[in-house]
Amino acid sequence: MGGNPVGRLFDEVPALYDRVRPGYPDELFADLATITGVDEQATVLEVGCGTGQATRSLARLGCSVTAVEPGAGMAALARERLADVPGVDVETSTFEEWDDRGRRYNLLVAASSWHWVDPSVGWQRAHGVLDARGWIALLGHVVVRRPGEPEVYAETADLHERFSPGNPGWGHPPLEEDVRATDEGWGVVDDPGDPAGLFGPPAVRWYPTVQWFDGAGFADLLRSQSLYRRLEPDVREPLLDAVAERVRTRMGDRVPRRYLSVLRAGQRIEWADGRVVRRG
Repeated sequence: MGGNPVGRLFDEVPALYDRVRPGYPDELFADLATITGVDEQATVLEVGCGTGQATRSLARLGCSVTAVEPGAGMAALARERLADVPGVDVETSTFEEWDDRGRRYNLLVAASSWHWVDPSVGWQRAHGVLDARGWIALLGHVVVRRPGEPEVYAETADLHERFSPGNPGWGHPPLEEDVRATDEGWGVVDDPGDPAGLFGPPAVRWYPTVQWFDGAGFADLLRSQSLYRRLEPDVREPLLDAVAERVRTRMGDRVPRRYLSVLRAGQRIEWADGRVVRRG
């Protein structure tokens, strides 16, 4: 967030982001509570809360939640959406620049946001704002495909190349079974900023999730994503109009977006005088 201004692109479209982005299954938060032991007395710091999708689920666990969000528009919508939820405070800041005012937490959660945090700062800062037995939990979604199922990227590859040729971001999602095989470590956030020595090896859980869209809805989903928000409007909008039309005319105007939602949770390691005094 602080070191990656692309993360603030979502602040251009907070209402759209809130409407089309996938949430996380209740089972994930139940597992999070079981793994970390958080309860009604726990304090949670959420990094990059967006419009508050995961925040509401964290609050349902009975925890008090401090939610930090760098985008003013996203933070404002989160406050509006969470006005009826007790125990939630939304603060507008990057995590790197956020004033913790000496507060310490039992759990730090980042839902689809940790990759926007400067890794040279983030892991050490997370270790510092957690109490001695605190946990960090990284939540995310990995887009996947299933063999034999029509897939929008495959059906629109020619459109992507026509409107934005050679874009290194274009490509087909991996197979679900291949993603499930990557269930060790911290995933895509391992490098750079390896958390070794700060947090123990994470527990990893996967949760199949699916959204269904018509052509216009799928275009709106893409419109909310950083890969497409980085495009100039005179490239992005014709491309997404063409994608929507392709879904309508060739895919029956109904397509899935499949994910494996993932929970990775690891406990803080305590150091003193250069040696580990508590590991989990």
